[in-house]
Amino acid sequence: MSAEKIDRRHFIKLFVAGTTLVVGPKIVREVGPAASDPPAETSGPSPRWAMVIDQARCVGCSECVLACKAANDIPPSMAWSRLADRNGPYGEGSFLPVQCMQCAHAPCVGACPVKATYYRADGIVMMDYDRCIGCRYCEMACPYGARVFNWEAFEGPNPLVPAWGTPEVARRPRGVVEKCDFCAHRITRGLALGLTPGVDREATPNCVINCPQGARAFGDLNDPESPVRRALAEHPSFRLREELGTEPRIYYLPPRDAAEETCS
Repeated sequence: MSAEKIDRRHFIKLFVAGTTLVVGPKIVREVGPAASDPPAETSGPSPRWAMVIDQARCVGCSECVLACKAANDIPPSMAWSRLADRNGPYGEGSFLPVQCMQCAHAPCVGACPVKATYYRADGIVMMDYDRCIGCRYCEMACPYGARVFNWEAFEGPNPLVPAWGTPEVARRPRGVVEKCDFCAHRITRGLALGLTPGVDREATPNCVINCPQGARAFGDLNDPESPVRRALAEHPSFRLREELGTEPRIYYLPPRDAAEETCS
């Protein structure tokens, strides 16, 4: 990284730190819809990418987590995806993988003072790591705990490579907030090659294609033939913290017996 970039980042950090007393509390409290609306494309014919996680199939093996860490070259001390405990109607005896929910109304987007967190044209919530100043407002605003701060420079080999995959993206610099982006690079490359995300492996997120139990599905909510639309049509589903109005795009299918008992 050039000295010019370092000086610019340092200056902006000092500026933001000086205004924390003014904007900090406001940002932390805003856990509802983001101040910035999603792009118009997300409500039109453009794809609305979503993921479905089937708790009836998930066995907690963590292979999705390991594949994610290898493909995204994530340090051993960090994770973009994790298995969380859940105390809810379907939580007992089941596993709940958690990652960036790719909210249609993401609090993190409105919280970022330098627009380092933004919506891609298809609605995927992205990070501009060159623009990020490490203020962590987005991390505090996320109601899902899906973001992690990169405290140290990641140097040397990744212990999960090549056993769990090979890096597909560049390592992030020290001092930025990181998160899942639905493997947006795979989606972009796949579409350019005429592939269908969620159907063709090369165009589908790593966590989906590396699940040995087939517990994850991916696809376009606007496509009635997509794997996610079929899964949601066949089973009851829920999303985390829907009451906040964030409109997360990760859906969960609860264990069948629990769902049937709740619905009966």
